[in-house]
Amino acid sequence: MACACSDDSSSVSVPESSENTPSAKEDPFDTSKVNLPADTVTIGSSNAEAFPASSATIGTSSSSNGDTNASSSPSTTSSASQTTPEVHPQPGGNTDDNEEDDNVNLDGSETTLTFSGTDVTIANDNGCLEKAAGVVTVKCSGNYYLTGTASDYQVIVNTAATDTGKVDLFLNGVSLKSSDAPIYVQNAEKAELHLVKGTTNSVEDGATRSKTYTGNNGTDTTKAAIYAKDDLSIKGSGNLTVKANYNNGIHTSNDLKIKKSTGTLNVTAANCGIKGKASLTINGGTITVNAAKGDGIKSDEDDAAALAQGKGNVKIAGGSITITAGYDGISANNTVLITKGETTEEPTIKITAGGGQTCLGNSTGGQGGRPGGGFGFGMEGNSCAPDSSMKGFKADSNIVIEAGKIEINSRDDGIHSDGDLTITGGFATVKTDDDGIHAEKTLTIKGGTVEVTMAYEGMEAAYMNFEDGVTSVVTTDDAWNAAGANASSSTGGNNGGRGGPGGGGGFGFGSDGSKIKVTGGFHYLYVGTGDTDGMDSNGDIDMTGGVVIIECRMNGGMGGMVDSNGDTQISGGKMLGFGTNNSEEGTQYSVSFTADKYYGTSEIAFKPSFSGNKMVSNVGQPAAVNSVDGMQKQCFGSSTTNCVYYK
Repeated sequence: MACACSDDSSSVSVPESSENTPSAKEDPFDTSKVNLPADTVTIGSSNAEAFPASSATIGTSSSSNGDTNASSSPSTTSSASQTTPEVHPQPGGNTDDNEEDDNVNLDGSETTLTFSGTDVTIANDNGCLEKAAGVVTVKCSGNYYLTGTASDYQVIVNTAATDTGKVDLFLNGVSLKSSDAPIYVQNAEKAELHLVKGTTNSVEDGATRSKTYTGNNGTDTTKAAIYAKDDLSIKGSGNLTVKANYNNGIHTSNDLKIKKSTGTLNVTAANCGIKGKASLTINGGTITVNAAKGDGIKSDEDDAAALAQGKGNVKIAGGSITITAGYDGISANNTVLITKGETTEEPTIKITAGGGQTCLGNSTGGQGGRPGGGFGFGMEGNSCAPDSSMKGFKADSNIVIEAGKIEINSRDDGIHSDGDLTITGGFATVKTDDDGIHAEKTLTIKGGTVEVTMAYEGMEAAYMNFEDGVTSVVTTDDAWNAAGANASSSTGGNNGGRGGPGGGGGFGFGSDGSKIKVTGGFHYLYVGTGDTDGMDSNGDIDMTGGVVIIECRMNGGMGGMVDSNGDTQISGGKMLGFGTNNSEEGTQYSVSFTADKYYGTSEIAFKPSFSGNKMVSNVGQPAAVNSVDGMQKQCFGSSTTNCVYYK
């Protein structure tokens, strides 16, 4: 189940959803580009030999999240005139899209709306405003300045279809409350909210709806405290608080942009927080979202043609964002892109989804991280996985992370893509009751740092490609799991396999075509006790470069430090594995080790977190290392002590 953030009042309920798995007929070696917004940096294709690059067949959402014509509400119909009044130039405001702050220098000639209780006073009426009981309608483009306090008053923007100008609403110290949507953009070529520098502004809607509206975009009800049927932008350095008692906080049927700014935006919503149905772009600001029964930030375009044209994307290129969501933190029906914007400052994102990670520790009698143990999970599956989608990041097609500081605490998968997932930069920390990083198709790590501090499985995908970067996972089950390339022949994990170089053969049930390929980077894999594997592939394993450290506290079953159902080739790089049981693959040595010494060879050394008597090495016979002087040091994640030394 997952929040749909749909466009009528029924969205507060939680409909059933399912996650798509790749078709066996799809070509895993498809090299088509990810369908990102036009101004996005294109991700280079993988240089891994015979390994699937980031493919991007656009996923079409199975849920119906479109803008429905909600006619079930009691009908108090409003139809504004579509004649175009004379537009007068408006002084005093900077409407330049590239300007960060809106420093308003008022000279008294501006069109100003001053609210008081259930009334509004209009100064310098430009002939574009229409007053009615509890409603003022903006009927043509121009600049409008809002100030004062309304106990029950609504601003509607409804310009003629022939008006191609922009409506700029300057929130200049205004507090709007309305039983309906306080700000409703019913029709406009383009609308923008300006948070005037030095001002504090707020909007709050009622918990029910009693009106329907008829305009150029059809008949509907308002679905959010700030609701727009057309494009909407928000900018400026002032403050805005949105309290949505009915459904969503800020919601557009088309594109929503939060521009480069230093402003503060606080959204509290009964359902979803911020939604741009066609697309959502955030370039700056300090944003806090609390979505009680929905997703935090979302784009849920469900039209196949629109998805093919690049709609349904969430792009974050700046700002400091904190999300607390009942369901998914950031969700897109197409692509989630985290990147660096015009400034050198990278975005900061902190997410708590579905209450956060709590189950694994409670159900196993302790956190059991590094150091420690005692997870107690076997092949029965993850009993902590929730029934609803409560993921940190979720995308139907692709997730691309190029920059940013990301912290995810989720009940469900930390970062989940129904297509490909590519990480080229940034620093991501994840803790979850399910998978840390999950891609239904290809997971590619080309840079950055990924730290999974607690998960059921650390990283999982049909194809796993580690080219660069630093990764660290602490799990109760498999650390890396390549599975699902061919679902019809997949038999699950821990099935033994054909022995690779220096490895023992199992009684495996055959490869499903999945693959782990390591060509570079630094990677730490820790798994707790139970029937667990460090590096596990239902197909092949191919390591030609990079550094891999494995700690496997397995106490039963098959697999161990390295396990594959296909061919295992460890022909390059440096691997050290520490275990308490035999490894199915890799060159294994009977070496007793303790947690107070470094072990390895002259080329690599690592201090394990527990004691055991089995090691895997591809750099010769391991033993205790007396000194790491003269070696280079690489620490994993945010740790300053969990480090590998190498030459």
